Amino acid sequence: QVQLVESGGGLVQAGGSLRLSCTASGRTFSSYAMGWFRQAPGKDREFVAGITWSGLATYYADSVKGRFTISRDNAKNTVYLQMNRLKPDDTAVYYCAGPVEGKKVAAFGSWGQGTQVTVSS
Repeated sequence: QVQLVESGGGLVQAGGSLRLSCTASGRTFSSYAMGWFRQAPGKDREFVAGITWSGLATYYADSVKGRFTISRDNAKNTVYLQMNRLKPDDTAVYYCAGPVEGKKVAAFGSWGQGTQVTVSS
């Protein structure tokens, strides 16, 4: 099973940027589609962005489209989430997970421990 470790969260003012990283252990990472999810206080966990194993296709939740960019470097076993023009509503714990099937994590998939992103107004 792939193990995932996120980093890069923090406190940022509205309009600012952060880049999250998710580093995976295991040789199968490069064959998996991966995704980012988030959970705000009192809300359900929701899909944010996904990327195919090759990195050639990406897809996003409507709420982040045009502001967030997901990418990956298979040589480094790492997937990234570049977050620009952040809003207070983006405040949440962000999780990396995979493999993903569309906007859902596969039954045998793995989750990272999460990284907190806080956007102040």
